[in-house]
Amino acid sequence: MRRVGILGGTFDPIHCGHIDMGRAAWNALGLTTLFVIPAHIPPHRAAPYASSHHRFAMVTLAIAMESQWQVSDVELRTEAPSYTSDTLARFHERGYAASEVFFIVGTDAFTDIASWKDYPLILSRASFAIVSRPGYSVKQLPERLPFLKAQMVWTPTDIASQAGARVFLIDAPTADVSSTAIRQHRAAGRSITGMVAPSVQQHIERHGLYTSVPPGRRANDSLSGPGGRQVA
Repeated sequence: MRRVGILGGTFDPIHCGHIDMGRAAWNALGLTTLFVIPAHIPPHRAAPYASSHHRFAMVTLAIAMESQWQVSDVELRTEAPSYTSDTLARFHERGYAASEVFFIVGTDAFTDIASWKDYPLILSRASFAIVSRPGYSVKQLPERLPFLKAQMVWTPTDIASQAGARVFLIDAPTADVSSTAIRQHRAAGRSITGMVAPSVQQHIERHGLYTSVPPGRRANDSLSGPGGRQVA
């Protein structure tokens, strides 16, 4: 049986924490393919700093060494807001069953699941792979989301034996970095070495990305969007 992971976000830029999340889910769930999907329009949030072209290019560079990972433009090809529920529906249209799809998201973002578009129906459209982020351990989720505790499954586990859509908890280390911090470093003229893949750093520096904050924007603007996933 195929097991398809989806890692979505604005990726402005994609950083080492994103890659760590993907790898943690890949290893814990035995995924066969992982789609990394840059968002086009984060719902109810400020527009991304970098263009869709640059963000797609940076994701392509970041996952170049991951042979079974693919960058997808499924959200970039539509002018509609990038809601997770809509993206999952597109995967179903392509023939992927809900039991085959694992949507990867950080603990910090998943705590707001009740505010996502089409909740609670969205939980039937895929399994959710929740990965710990610095300061947000998955160990806290059963207490934070008691109404979903019965659907939570700890990994490692026998995935094949878990019928239907589930919420898989993955307690794995991920880099303590954010896209916001990277943009702040660039705007202040500080190095971002170690925060992103070397190829992504080269792309950012070659094209002068994030060297200043556009008018009307603050360096610490949050870009976490509804649909629940962290998109900063």
